[in-house]
Amino acid sequence: MDISRKLGILVTFGVPVIIGGGIVYALSGGNYNAVAVYEVLLALTAGAFVSG
Repeated sequence: MDISRKLGILVTFGVPVIIGGGIVYALSGGNYNAVAVYEVLLALTAGAFVSG
């Protein structure tokens, strides 16, 4: 997998981080810990896609 494809995957995962982070924040009642857990899970998933 070339570098442009890896960067494209990471950019694609940037949209759920922004939109999903706001949704998780609103649904959790303003809890930033829930947002952090959500973003760590997305980062791990993105890392698995890029490395594999």
